[in-house]
Amino acid sequence: MNEHTLDRREFMKFGVSLATSFALARRCLGQRDTRAGKPNVVLLLADDLGYRDLSCFGGQNPTPHLDALAKGGTRLTHFYAASAVCTPTRASILTGRYPLRFDIRRHFSDGPEHLPPGTVTLPKLLRSAGYRTGHVGKWHLGGLHVGADGRRLENMPGPNEHGLDFYQCQIEQQPLRGRMGRERTLYREGGTCLLRDGAVVPKDDPYYQRHFTDINGDYAVELVRRFAKEKRPFFLNVWWLVPHKPYEPAPEPHWSGTKEPGISDDQHRFRSMVRHMDAKIGDIVATLREVNLLDNTLILFASDNGGAYEANIGDLKGGKTDLHDGGLRVPFIAHWPKRIPAGVSRETTAGTIDLLATICEAAGVPLPPGLALDGISLLDHLTQGVPLRQRDLFWQIDLYKHLQRHYPKPKPYATEVMMSGPWKLLSLKGKPVELFHIREDPLERKNLLETHRDRAEAMAARVRAWLAEPRKSWK
Repeated sequence: MNEHTLDRREFMKFGVSLATSFALARRCLGQRDTRAGKPNVVLLLADDLGYRDLSCFGGQNPTPHLDALAKGGTRLTHFYAASAVCTPTRASILTGRYPLRFDIRRHFSDGPEHLPPGTVTLPKLLRSAGYRTGHVGKWHLGGLHVGADGRRLENMPGPNEHGLDFYQCQIEQQPLRGRMGRERTLYREGGTCLLRDGAVVPKDDPYYQRHFTDINGDYAVELVRRFAKEKRPFFLNVWWLVPHKPYEPAPEPHWSGTKEPGISDDQHRFRSMVRHMDAKIGDIVATLREVNLLDNTLILFASDNGGAYEANIGDLKGGKTDLHDGGLRVPFIAHWPKRIPAGVSRETTAGTIDLLATICEAAGVPLPPGLALDGISLLDHLTQGVPLRQRDLFWQIDLYKHLQRHYPKPKPYATEVMMSGPWKLLSLKGKPVELFHIREDPLERKNLLETHRDRAEAMAARVRAWLAEPRKSWK
């Protein structure tokens, strides 16, 4: 049996089980249209944003539109990305599972890597329940290569195959992205390498000559208007490239508006990029309000990993590529008028692996029987403050010896993390190297490995068992 046969069978099995679930749901509801009254969902994901980069999380660079979402909604202050680099976290969001389940242990190289075909994803689940689905911005899960005819190569799955009706992304192909990154033109010339629904965007397209952050915000607005006219619930996935390198000056008024004495040119660029993203998020929210959909829209905001070079991570240890909290802990905002209380801050430990279950429960979408998720739904916790059940959480990443910050990577190096209640264990290929009581020592300064050796060894045994569990690789 070859890999493609296995994938088709898995996908058919998923389709049959999902159809059965919806049939049972319709029977229970007296054959009512299961789409009626369903909320829209807008998922906003920043790239390399630090834990304290938003002013509502203590940052000095004003982000008024995200602050307004936080004021009208709930913040989680101990929210974790599923990895310290981007691709694994993105896989966790779409699948509700640990990235290691798919053998995704580092960021993709813009080569043949891809999220395996036949994977049960959030957009597939929502689309099967009558949702329109759209993706805007960065993807980085494979399948965005093009041929000489200007069409997407179909030798590996991309956004459409993973459940998105519409998408607009940059072509993710080398040497294109590497060259634009080195030349610092990836944002300002972002429209020259766009791929929309399987075809390269031509030079006469309105988006071709525009800044990539404007493109993402404006195309998201365009999709909101389109979905509103169709009168169907929708899922809109907006994955910003901001504030990932290359650091480029954002257009006015964001460039002049972020000028501060004593900051470096790169810091100025970084702040202008964050302010630009915040303004485009404001446009999306304003459009939802204009088409009378804001009250029935669940808006979620997070970052794909902890802060890189110019990001503000406060006093947290590490940063991007590192498994201390500076590389994993990210800001999180949930906004849903009349459902999620306003102005609330909770210290609950949760993460991006929980987004699929949370969104599906909010949308009333049943999960296929037998679907094994690593994440849990946060809905009752967000809407009513119901405590989450106790659980252990795991992280894994290939060893990156270079820290994407302006200082060396902390030692000893680690490739796994386990969190159990207040305890956080870091290990290197299953061998414990650090143990912290994260609530008493949130800055991870006091290694308790020697004084709590039995606890560390017991947790490390759990880590090794987790590493040995089956995984389905794109290979």
